[in-house]
Amino acid sequence: MVPLEPLTVAAVQLNAAADKAINIRRAEELVADAARRGARLVVLPERWTGYGSAEVVRASAERLEDGEAVAAMRGWAREHRVHLVGGSITERADASARLFNTSLAVDPGGEVVAAYRKIHLFDVDVEGRRYRESDVDDAGDEIVTVDVDGWTVGLSICYDVRFPELYRILALRGAEVLLVPAAFTAATGRAHWDLLLRARAVENQAFVVAPACWGEHPGGRHTYGHSTVLDPWGSVLDALDEGDGVVLATLDPDRLREIRATLPALAHRRPDAYRWPAPVEA
Repeated sequence: MVPLEPLTVAAVQLNAAADKAINIRRAEELVADAARRGARLVVLPERWTGYGSAEVVRASAERLEDGEAVAAMRGWAREHRVHLVGGSITERADASARLFNTSLAVDPGGEVVAAYRKIHLFDVDVEGRRYRESDVDDAGDEIVTVDVDGWTVGLSICYDVRFPELYRILALRGAEVLLVPAAFTAATGRAHWDLLLRARAVENQAFVVAPACWGEHPGGRHTYGHSTVLDPWGSVLDALDEGDGVVLATLDPDRLREIRATLPALAHRRPDAYRWPAPVEA
């Protein structure tokens, strides 16, 4: 096995407006900035092409085969010779009304090498506001990893971060980096964003890259921002609270190996003793 080399990653933070064309232009600027600063892996936030009301989300939907945002991402990756994970866009799966919240991984040649469709849909009531992601999207059911310069990278989206089972499976499939692009609500972000990200990093002894939308969006929604990159000890390598920008950090494979060797929690797992309750109920 070829030893891992340090990997410079960038988490892009932006405010996704109702105008898809404006969002694409702003993302293009931020991806270019990340590439100029040495990023090899650039990750966009959730719903960066359009976030807010259900009408805005539906209006941003596109097919993977010929979508405007997909073409833009492929072009940026090819132009800057970077790995690009498109946070998530709204995917129109076919001629029907079926939509998915989908994260695409694009290689430096501009080829789409993986697609992850959000498994856990945000159907909650928070501080008097009702969110029903299932009114717009279908749920995915496939867990996805992708290779980035020899690093195994696990894909997820936003609300997924509350489900540790997903991340443990990613870790057991070899993930050394966990991506959590998000449009976390301001209310839940203040309470749980940092806590959940640090938990996923520490329990899986993996780097976490979490780009986020921030600010006010159509329909009166507010997202928390606070994009961050964490190491496997749960320490912050870089972060941005508010505003459009790029969070940049270099992932050190020696740090990963040191943590996994000196506190070998993953190796101490006891799968022979773990049994799901039967039946498993919500």
